[in-house]
Parts: sequence; structure tokens; C-alpha cells
Amino acid sequence: MDTEQSDIKTAPYFLIISFFTLATPVILYSIRFLDDNRLTRWRWVFADVNAFRVFLLLIPVIIIAYGLSKVSFFDRNPLFLFISSFMIAAFFWSEPEVIVDTSRYFTQAKHLELYGVKYFFNEWGGSILAWTDLPLIPFLYGIILKVFGEQRIYIQAFTTLLFSLSVVLTYMIGKTLWDEDTGFYAGLLMLGVPYLFVQIPFMMVDVPTMFFLTLSIFAFLMAMEYGGAGWIISSAIAIFLVFFCKYSTWPMLSVLCIILLVYLKKDWRGPLLRSSVIALLAGLLISVVILLKYDFFLGQIKFLFSYQMPGLRRWGETFASTFLFQINPFITVAALYSLYVAIRKRDLKYMIISYLILLVLLFQIRRIRYVIPLLPMLTLMASYGLRNIRAKEVRKFIVFCVIGSSLVLAISVYLPFLQKYSTVNLREAGRYLNSLEIRDVEVFTLPQKRSFVNPAVAVPILDLFTDRKLLYNYEVNKKFGRPMPAERVEKSSLRFTWLYRNPVYYRNGLKKTGRPGAVVVISQKVGQPLPGYVRKRVRGYHLSRVFSTATGVFRYRTIVTVYERNRGARQL
Repeated sequence: MDTEQSDIKTAPYFLIISFFTLATPVILYSIRFLDDNRLTRWRWVFADVNAFRVFLLLIPVIIIAYGLSKVSFFDRNPLFLFISSFMIAAFFWSEPEVIVDTSRYFTQAKHLELYGVKYFFNEWGGSILAWTDLPLIPFLYGIILKVFGEQRIYIQAFTTLLFSLSVVLTYMIGKTLWDEDTGFYAGLLMLGVPYLFVQIPFMMVDVPTMFFLTLSIFAFLMAMEYGGAGWIISSAIAIFLVFFCKYSTWPMLSVLCIILLVYLKKDWRGPLLRSSVIALLAGLLISVVILLKYDFFLGQIKFLFSYQMPGLRRWGETFASTFLFQINPFITVAALYSLYVAIRKRDLKYMIISYLILLVLLFQIRRIRYVIPLLPMLTLMASYGLRNIRAKEVRKFIVFCVIGSSLVLAISVYLPFLQKYSTVNLREAGRYLNSLEIRDVEVFTLPQKRSFVNPAVAVPILDLFTDRKLLYNYEVNKKFGRPMPAERVEKSSLRFTWLYRNPVYYRNGLKKTGRPGAVVVISQKVGQPLPGYVRKRVRGYHLSRVFSTATGVFRYRTIVTVYERNRGARQL
């Protein structure tokens, strides 16, 4: 009888939530012109998708969410969070590498793979172009390539592992600050960010940075809460690691000061002593690395202030795009509501999770890639807001509706769009080259009209997908096209592509006698005229395959044409 009465009382809430689960995507779709995301803009991703069919998929989502809200076998289980998040994220491994920044992270990592750790650190910022990057994530990628081999799947498994660990750490932070339910729902809500799923498989630094930042917050919390040499040392090491992920994490580490202030209200002596030791240890570790490359780091920081910070105003995306279209709006609404709840309760601990999000709003950080590392804090805010709902089944229903609707968007809309991105041609061409009985492949890149991207950066991405030896003469290829005007390059977010340095491992073998087993031409369109030098190089070859998938949205395209050496011709 009590169960029946409970169902009657909660029924209106289930109906309201179901209505908004169905209505919200429809409203967003009707105002999709407001989305200005640079990768998965709704106007682009829905261009070739039947939106009504996507809408219909939300009906079984609501039914499944209702069923899951009635069971509790997985509640408060961090292992469930880890396994489910890993399995869902692994579904997106079929994406190609669509962000050109991958080329420099792979290049940095491959230097370590080929020449070792000592060379990596000695040449970082020298022969290894570091741009505005810090070394930790490329170093870890290089170790993976060296130990497991040059296969993308190992990188994807690593980034997915870090994502799932971030989900568990989010749970642990919520449990430490409040209770298991708050942490558990915050971890689940990490699965409610459709944009995050498409980022996890990429060989980028944003998802690993999210893990290391969340780890540093958790370890510092544990040091403040329990003390002990283990947690103090772990916290110092975590701060050291996150410090060398991205420059944007440096101001983010100020959240540790907020944690300290909160704990000073309880007992100032213990937290002050522990934090001082942590700061000393972390400072010593960081100083050693900084001093070894002082001039280089100083140059990077000056460049960030002169180029990156002004540029963010030009390259930014609106908060509406980030917090309504790319992050499930239920999460955003719950996070906003949590602010009211925390103020009403005068909960100082809430400052710990809200501080970084408030920084984003205060300093107008309008680039979603800078928000990715802060997503655990955002979902903790949302979970904090949801804990004000007394009916546990209603809370669970909201969370699973968020997850389900986000997965529908990510799987049925985002993923098909990204699988048509032209860089998929690099992946398919790499696989095709692996199937040929050849050893060496010479690559040519043709100019791209009206594109800000240096076509040379496609070569490392192709290299990621093939185990054949690539030969590429950057100076020769540079002569094929017109140089980009300096004033346009200086203000472009893709300026780093024009600072491309051809790694020595692509030049080795170019002067050998004989001919490579295949020639690959990367162009902007099918049938693009070949320069005279390239026409000479493909004599004695036949056109073997053309990979021409493209979305039609972006000016930069990587159409790949493979020429295979005729039988009887001498091979390298």
C-alpha cells in the first residue's frame, strides 16, 4: 500500500520529466542556429539526419529510464560507474581523428617512441616543436607507443581509462564532501555530456587533463580530511602532474586554495601544516623541471599572453552553445538550481565544486575545450542540486533520462557526422596501405584553397594509422602552394600548423635509389591537378584507390589518392 501511495505521489513528477525529456531536444533543434560549436554544431550534425527518427528514440529512453529508476542493485557502486562508462566510451573508438592538433601530439610522442626518453626531454621545444604544449601527456603517449606499439587503439584505451577513472574520482569527491548518493549521481551525470563522448577517443590532451585535475582535487581533499604521509605525498605528485598537462590548468589549481579555506574553518593548524608541506614538495618538483627549461617556458608564457589570450576572444563559442547544446541542459539547470540550494543552506563546501565554473563565467572563457577538465565539478553541482529532491526514484529517473537522451544524440547524430569527416580518409588509406606488400610510401600534400590549415599536418595523422614507413619532403611540398599571408596566419587558431617542422624520420630514405612501393597524394578534392614534380613521381605507378569521404561543411579536406607501383619497377 505504501508503495502504491508513493507511486501516486511521484507520478506527476515522472510525467513532467518525461515531457521535458521529449520537448527539450525539439526546442533546441528549432533554435539550433544559436549553436556555434566548432566541431559538432547542430546545424551541421543534423543536416543529413532525420530529426524525427532521433526524436522517436527518446520514447524507449524514457521507458528504460523509468525501469532503471525502480531498481537499486547498482546504486553507490563505483565499479558499476567504471565499467559502464568505459564500455559506453569505447563505442566511440570508431571515430577518425578529426582535430588537426592530433598531428603535433602524435609527432611529439613518436619522437620518444623512436629516440627514447632522454632525447624527448633534451629536444622538447627544440627539434620537437612544442607550440604552447606542456610535456606530460605527449610523454605518456610516447611511452604507450614505445611499449605497446604504434597502434591507435592503445591510445584510445588509455584515454578511455582516464575518463572512467575521472568518473570514479567524481564519485569519490562527492562522497567525501557530502554523501555517496551525491557522488554516485555526479559520476553518472558525466555520461550526460554528448560532446565529451566524441572527445574521449582523440589523441588530444583535454580528457587526460580532466583526469589529472580531478585527481589533484581529490588527493588534496584526502590530505586535508585525513592527513598522513601517503596522502600528502600523493597530493604533491598530483599537483606536479597536472601542472605539466596544460597551461590553462595553472589558474585552475587555485581551487586548492578554496579547499584549504573551507578546511581552515574546522581546524586551522592541521590543514595549514599539511597544505604547506604539499606546496613545498610540489613546488620543489615543479621548480626542477622549470629550471631545466626556464628560457623555453618563459617564451611560451609570453607567447600565450600575446597570442593565445587575445585569440580566445576571436575563437570562442557562446555559453549557450556549450551549456545547452553540447552539455545536456538538464545538467545545466540542475547546476544553476544547486547555487540557490547552497546559498540557502550556507554550505561552504559547495564553494569547492562551484569555484572553477564561476571562474569560467567570470573570465568569459568561451571555448568548450577549456571547460572539459571542469566537467566533474559541473556534474557535482548538478548532483548537489538533485539531492534536494527527496524522492530517490525521481532523482534516478532524471539522471537516466539525461544519460539516455545524451547517448541518443551522441550515437545517432554526432558519431555518424564525425565518421563522414574527411580525415576518415587518412584512417582508411592507412589501413589499405597496411594490406599492401610494400615497405615505403612517399607522401605528397597539395595546397588547400581558402583553408587556414597547412596540408602538411595530415602526414602525421596518416602515419598514426599505418605501419608502413612514410617519406615526406616538406620543402618540396611547400613549393606546390601559395604561402599563407602572414597577417592571416598570425591571428589564426591554426597558426601552429604553419610552424610545422618535418621530423627527420620522414626525410630518411628520400635520397635512396629505387622507388617506394606506393605514392600517396593528399588533396582538397578528387581529381585535383598534380604539380609537374608529382606527375613525374607517379610515372610507373597505377591509381590504386581513392578515399573521398567528406562532410561538405569544412574547407579543409583530406582526400587521399593511392598510387601503387607497377610490377617490375624497382622498389626501395
